[in-house]
Amino acid sequence: MILSEDAVREADALCAFINASPSPFHAVSAAADMLTAAGFAATAQAESWVDPDRPVPARGFLTREGALVAWDLGAPDSAQCPPWTSYRIIAAHTDSPNLRIKPRPDLIRGGWEQLSVEVYGGPLLNSWLDRDLGLSGAVTVRAGGSGSGGVERVLFRVDDPVLRVPQLAVHLERSVNEEGLRLNPQTHLVPIWGAGGDAPGFAEYLSEQVGCAPGDLLGWDAMTHDLTPARRVGRAGDLIAAARQDNLTSCHAAIRALVEAGARRGEGGPAPVAVVALFDHEEIGSTTERGAASPLLSAVLERLVLARAGTRDDLWRALAGTVVASADMAHAVHPNYPERHEPQHQPMVNAGPVMKVNSRGRYATDSLGGAVLTLAAQQAGVPLQVFLSRGDMPCGSTVGPLVAAGLGVSTVDVGSPMLAMHSARELAGSADQRWYVELLTAFLTPS
Repeated sequence: MILSEDAVREADALCAFINASPSPFHAVSAAADMLTAAGFAATAQAESWVDPDRPVPARGFLTREGALVAWDLGAPDSAQCPPWTSYRIIAAHTDSPNLRIKPRPDLIRGGWEQLSVEVYGGPLLNSWLDRDLGLSGAVTVRAGGSGSGGVERVLFRVDDPVLRVPQLAVHLERSVNEEGLRLNPQTHLVPIWGAGGDAPGFAEYLSEQVGCAPGDLLGWDAMTHDLTPARRVGRAGDLIAAARQDNLTSCHAAIRALVEAGARRGEGGPAPVAVVALFDHEEIGSTTERGAASPLLSAVLERLVLARAGTRDDLWRALAGTVVASADMAHAVHPNYPERHEPQHQPMVNAGPVMKVNSRGRYATDSLGGAVLTLAAQQAGVPLQVFLSRGDMPCGSTVGPLVAAGLGVSTVDVGSPMLAMHSARELAGSADQRWYVELLTAFLTPS
């Protein structure tokens, strides 16, 4: 496939975003940098949003650990946007399946120095074997050093190949190629990070990485990441091989769409208010303080209404016309397993974004939300595919049903097609990211 210059630029920008985002905390930081460069103002959740001397920014965002909510009121002054104005919301998630370091990880077995890990989400476990792995995440440290009260959060990233999970040699398990690989998450996925038994404890090592005294390190959210960089691959460079495409691809497309939507409609542009919500913890059910089941998004929407001198009634008026696009990745038809796909719904890579449908509510697409997305695709001139799981196979889910139920709004599930979802390294099409951005931009700016 011959790629356009726009498609190449968007695909390369996506790869750069993924490479900058080994953890949800880093993904939020990278997204915040994109928004700040486009003129969005950071706003703290603890600040008053109804202070007349400090009005809430018309284009702003807030962050909460691995989650972010951003908005564009479509006017240079928040007072120019009526509080009952409806919303167009893109919801995605920053987390991906991986291996996370346990609170007491230090092990020595058979002379090997190891770190005990816990499986996060539902990864393809075999894909984490025999890979060079780094570490990333956030730590909690005592603010101001020893003897000082309070705590602060510090991001860290180790891109050296410090960890590796070696596979058992075929000579010691002769049946593996005939009977398949079976892995016990407790015993078979413990990575090695040295030999000899003289390695420092993980807490001491991590303290050195973030520059604090060991006694000031109070806790961590530490996870592994594959060190192979995201890049375009294939004979013509028309494919993207990368970790965490589910769901950083959607996060990148959502932020790019929010920025482009603002540039396209200009001052005094039409309703609705454009919002992007990037949640954390989707891969483990979303029921956390920054997951899609939390009040994070609903609180922001209500506070935006109150900031414009609106009432609770104005909020419900706004929600009556609100539509959400739940942006998460979709399954492209696998050439080696075509029988795993519903015969009439087989998305392909480099053929456009995918609307996802499930009558059991695993995807939140309703007829109104589907119609809105279809019109957006027509407006943008973007091809739109449809995915439906086989009737004899279970279906995955997204943040869509939780957001739809929490806000009581029409919703559509949409994503970009890919292979090897939940692998340590996934495969998608280089042309699809530009189409994804254009579709979501049109969704935010209906004509």
